[in-house]
Amino acid sequence: MSGSTASVLIVDDEYLIAESLRMQLEDMNLTVCGIAATAKYAVALAAKHQPDLVLMDMRLAGEEDGVDAALAIHALGIAKVIFITGSREPATMARIQLDHPSAVLFKPIFGRQLQKAVETALAA
Repeated sequence: MSGSTASVLIVDDEYLIAESLRMQLEDMNLTVCGIAATAKYAVALAAKHQPDLVLMDMRLAGEEDGVDAALAIHALGIAKVIFITGSREPATMARIQLDHPSAVLFKPIFGRQLQKAVETALAA
C-alpha cells in the first residue's frame, strides 16, 4: 500500500462481532473506516471512504443481505470483499459466489484465519 495503512469497512449487524473484528484489524495495523449494520449504510460508507477491503457478513439487518451490499459496492469500483457467514448451507454459499469474493470465512473467526485472509486479499 506504498507506506500507507490499508482501510477496511466492517459490515456486520452484530455489535460484539463487529467490535471484535475492529480490534483484530487494528491489531494488524489496519484502519477501520466504518462499521455498518445494513446493506444501505454499507454502500454509503463504501462510497464515502473507498476502503481497500470490505469484511461483509452475509445476514444483515434490513431487507437486503451481504451479497446485495457487495454487488452495489463493486459497482463503486471497490473489488475486494471477504464474506463472513455462520452458514454453510448450499443456497447461502451459492448466493455468496454470485459476488466472486476474495475469501469466505466461517464463524467463529479466529485471529490467524482473519489475518491470513486479509493479507491475501490486500496483496491481490
